[in-house]
Amino acid sequence: MTLTELRYIVAVARERHFGRAAEACFVSQPTLSVAIKKLEEELDVKIFERGGSEVSVTPLGEEIVRQAQSVLDQAGAIKEIAKRGKDPLAGALRLGIIYTIGPYLLPELVRHTIEKYPQMPLMLQENFTVKLLDMLRTGELDCAILADPFPDAGLATAPLYEEPFMVALPAGHALASRTSISAEELKAETMLLLGNGHCFRDHVLEVCPEFARFSSDAEGIRKSFEGSSLETIKHMVASGMGVTVVPRLSLPREPSPHLKFVPFSEPIPTRRVVLAWRRSFTRYEAIAALRNAIYACELDGVKRLS
Repeated sequence: MTLTELRYIVAVARERHFGRAAEACFVSQPTLSVAIKKLEEELDVKIFERGGSEVSVTPLGEEIVRQAQSVLDQAGAIKEIAKRGKDPLAGALRLGIIYTIGPYLLPELVRHTIEKYPQMPLMLQENFTVKLLDMLRTGELDCAILADPFPDAGLATAPLYEEPFMVALPAGHALASRTSISAEELKAETMLLLGNGHCFRDHVLEVCPEFARFSSDAEGIRKSFEGSSLETIKHMVASGMGVTVVPRLSLPREPSPHLKFVPFSEPIPTRRVVLAWRRSFTRYEAIAALRNAIYACELDGVKRLS
């Protein structure tokens, strides 16, 4: 049994496909398949069920893959311990971040990281929460910036900040001149939402649960539309197609002539943003450095959490 074989089975379990797993491991598919077959014969168990293009992990295989990932983490820890002896922050940090935070936090975060910790470049992965959690579990990421709540994956977490939500309206909208707006008042509006998979969509539906029905004849609702990103939705709002809810950090630095952003009235809905990492991850100094770089960002309008 070798670490290479363990990497192969973890890759197949993640990709559910031998070809994609081989690409991810930078080897040919026959090489990967032969190595996994050899491991199965050595252990005298079937790790994967192979059926046409579908690959599934057997119940016993699930346990083996989890243990394999643990072994790989420990092997990586040995290398990290050796690196820490020279420089605790040396080496890239693989950071995941959700779509509704990345565009607004990363520009400043990357700048601060380069200035403060040039020996620790950030390898960035922007994705949905579910995908980032999966990548954390399988060791593809070291840590991730996520919004609570998310499925408990046995991860270590540290709070970063609490971010209020705002209502985005066309500049000529009847509510645009208000100093605050209640969630109740949005019931009669055309709401523009992010598509399925975005956790911020779920946060908005908690604030305005009526829009979960997506019914054009539901009382107080004309219709709801979906967009692929917050920036796309803001353009739709500016053109007069409806209103939306956005996180505070997504507000532009310069006022827009076509958009108005109005706070919610009490109780103000918020989201809690955290940094998450595997408990087996040993670069504690890198996690602390990343948090320091995040706190060095301006984070206008949000409450930092210690």
